[in-house]
Amino acid sequence: MVQIGMLHYMYLAVIVFILIMMIYKKDIVLPCLIGIGIIGYIATGNVLNSVQIIYKALVVSAREFIEIIVIISLISAMSKSLRDIRADEFMVKPMKKFMTNPTLSFFILGFTMLIVSWFIWPTPAVAFIGTIMVPAALKSGLPAIWVAVTLNLFGNGMALSSDFFIQAAPAITSKALGINNPFYLIKASLLLWSVMSISTIVSSFIMMKRDIIKSPKEKLKEVNEVRNVLVKISTKIIAVVTPLIFIMDIFLIYKFKLKGAEATSLIGGTAVIVTVVVSIIKYSFKRALGEVAGSIKDGFIFGMKVFAPVIIIGAFFFLGSKETALQILGKGAGSTGILSDVGLYVSQRFPINKVSVIIMQSSISALLGVGGSGFSGLPLIGTLAQVFSSSININKEGLAALGQIITIWVGGGTIIPWSLVPIAAICDVQPFELAKKNLIPVFIGVICTIITAIIFL
Repeated sequence: MVQIGMLHYMYLAVIVFILIMMIYKKDIVLPCLIGIGIIGYIATGNVLNSVQIIYKALVVSAREFIEIIVIISLISAMSKSLRDIRADEFMVKPMKKFMTNPTLSFFILGFTMLIVSWFIWPTPAVAFIGTIMVPAALKSGLPAIWVAVTLNLFGNGMALSSDFFIQAAPAITSKALGINNPFYLIKASLLLWSVMSISTIVSSFIMMKRDIIKSPKEKLKEVNEVRNVLVKISTKIIAVVTPLIFIMDIFLIYKFKLKGAEATSLIGGTAVIVTVVVSIIKYSFKRALGEVAGSIKDGFIFGMKVFAPVIIIGAFFFLGSKETALQILGKGAGSTGILSDVGLYVSQRFPINKVSVIIMQSSISALLGVGGSGFSGLPLIGTLAQVFSSSININKEGLAALGQIITIWVGGGTIIPWSLVPIAAICDVQPFELAKKNLIPVFIGVICTIITAIIFL
């Protein structure tokens, strides 16, 4: 019979405090650091050891995330190189001729954002395609606010919550879930992701059509047209070859059944090669010696800026998982995983079933997303799925996928205003207005996904 004590109660108290801070839109990095120190002291009874545990927790967390940080950084560096030679404009320019009405613009802009975001993440993708396709979408009659909604839901929602190719989100969740291969999580997420995506996009499209019918003469915002200047032949070649190379990567991943780190390595290596080739073409080999270093450095600055808070937040939540708790706390109290102990304790004393577990997982996931960073809650999501699945007969990969989808849709940048600023700025709309438009479709999607999980998990 599992027993819980002061260590467990304090850990839960810190989690509750963190959730309250999220609800009030406060940063949770400091509470996580303080929480690690408190838990370290209770577990060891030694001030010196508790100070060391703070550092150990950050190192363990960084070690868990390092592969993800590297791939994101390399892809960001490649994106910057392509922008420098204006290959990004040429790559998406042909799409503009097909955007002739609001409906076509909604789906063409959306699926372009989805595909590009799968390979370079939504934040770089906004800069990658936003300034090229937004003017065409506006001219077709799609209001600026719905241009922003389209980019947001397809990019920060559909692409980021699935992350099929870069596999950053599945890798984080899988680590906490206790499985080494993110492919199993991705496979389990397909049905839930499809339900969430389709229900949200369809709801949003219906609302968009209703708005246009109600306000057909609404004055559309204009943005600057893309400069019509001569593009070098080498730029055109790069613009054509780069997508083809990544399409080839997809084929190779499928053909040789590359999964997890192997698939990520292929994408990352390709990004490095493209970055180097682009730099040589633009600057010549001699100047490229320095320019490549600059691009890579900029990429890692972006990667660390995104993941620095995730490392700290993850360090606290990794205390709840058995594998990482042992590395951080050493053998002794808490090394079996604090949340694991609590989950087993609850399951032994209180009746739980599939429906209650799914509702709890979904509610916690939504609260974690309120912090505005869908990724920071993924370690806890994976840990909870592992705990719940050890107590009842439920698919742990599916339960973790449910939490990942809800957390990222909420916190990855669809209904949290302060995380909507990049897209809102490109489309010249207010972040709070964008969040308001997203709220109902995302809520409908979450409800549909929870119902699907109850039926099929």
